Amino acid sequence: MSASIRAADFLHILPLLVVTGWAFITLLADALGKNRSARLWPLAAMGLVLSLIVTAWSWKIHATPATGLFGGMLVVDRFALFLDMGFIAAGLITVLLTGPYLKQQRTAFSESSSLVMLVISGMMMLVHSSDFVMLVIGLETMSLGVYSLVSSWTNNAKSAEAGFKYFIMGAVGSAFLLYGIALLYGATGETNLAALQQSTGATVGSPLYILGMFMVLGAMAFKVALVPFHGWTPDAYEGAPTTITGFMAAAVKAAGFGAFMRVFMMAFGDAGFVFGSTGWANILWLLAVLTMTLGNIAALRQKNIKRMLAYSSISHAGYILVGVISAAVVKGAGMAPVLYYLLAYTFTTLGAFGMVAWIGDADNERTELSDWNGLGARHPVAALAMTLFMLSLAGMPPTAGFFGKFYIFKTALGHDGLLTLVIIAALNSVISIYYYLRPVVAMYFEEPEGNFNPMRSGAATFALFLAALFVILLGMTPGMYLEWASQSVMAFISR
Repeated sequence: MSASIRAADFLHILPLLVVTGWAFITLLADALGKNRSARLWPLAAMGLVLSLIVTAWSWKIHATPATGLFGGMLVVDRFALFLDMGFIAAGLITVLLTGPYLKQQRTAFSESSSLVMLVISGMMMLVHSSDFVMLVIGLETMSLGVYSLVSSWTNNAKSAEAGFKYFIMGAVGSAFLLYGIALLYGATGETNLAALQQSTGATVGSPLYILGMFMVLGAMAFKVALVPFHGWTPDAYEGAPTTITGFMAAAVKAAGFGAFMRVFMMAFGDAGFVFGSTGWANILWLLAVLTMTLGNIAALRQKNIKRMLAYSSISHAGYILVGVISAAVVKGAGMAPVLYYLLAYTFTTLGAFGMVAWIGDADNERTELSDWNGLGARHPVAALAMTLFMLSLAGMPPTAGFFGKFYIFKTALGHDGLLTLVIIAALNSVISIYYYLRPVVAMYFEEPEGNFNPMRSGAATFALFLAALFVILLGMTPGMYLEWASQSVMAFISR
């Protein structure tokens, strides 16, 4: 592996450079401008639209992966670029919602737009990493920005508490990751994922290597909130500004699973590490069952809609794990359905939390389920949009969420050993319908309580329209998006 850096390397990572550069421009405008918070989110939105265009162009020209960039630290392939477009789209919707939301909540955090973009740059580094060193840099860049965003709600005492809890648990996850990397380096002398893959023949059965692998798995479990590493999630989601909660639940989770697949399909994809008594597929099987089941059971008991959606996001991590396991045992076939699921889940979750942000105001955030009583009579279009998002999260046809689960379960059924797991996942999906319909019942079948004072913003309405549109499009034409996902993983699988 060459340690040289070529000028062409920078052209390959142009989408990352555009996002990072525009984040600095936005931050500079914040430092130099007047009446800053009211102007920054349109500037950030412009940068994200430009970044999305550049990333789509990069996806088109990278039919063949560009490997060995920056001395083997980064790789540019369609797998990562597909996820990049999802991150940027999530960031755009978040920025369009957050500016008006902060104004309505009578709070000012003008750095939020630039921080969202810097978090996206960390996500991009994370999924493009081909070396554990770069993976740690990307992970911490993402995490530090999210910690700041979670604790940025100065008018809410829960925000600082949520940020502190998230920071402490994130630090524990990072410690697991770093110690696991140290053990892997001690066993092989390598931190590069491709080099670790090539050394698998000599390390199968090595206690040091296996311990390091499971330490890395534990760190990844923290980041995507798998049971029993999920304890931070409800408090962090409830205390964060609602639009940031949606960004965390959608984009941060997608980035975590993108890194999960990159590491475990590449560095630990050898059959000796996937199967057997020390195979990570067996551990993930158990974690998937626990995550789906406990997440759904906890969600059933919630009266606060943000906490309900927090536990819902935990259960969805379990469904995604079914796809990750399928990708390992069915020779990569499950990777495209996982990408489709992440895309569908991203827009659905952003829409759901966006509606929670839209309905509230500074005097009443309306996060209790009873606060939604009668919304269908007062604001029928908004109630219809929220119903769409709830049905998609529940996996009801013909929404994006239905096809996300359908493709993952169909792929898992290609392996006899995953039949029980698919049955458990299907039963959990049925259970989840109960709590997803609770807001729908409140909106249409309960009498209104008090007056609604929703967010009046063209940008926020447009953001919610975009989320709802993509949920519908992903459900009406799922084959097209699955084909793009299949193209994205084709070269990754063949390596």
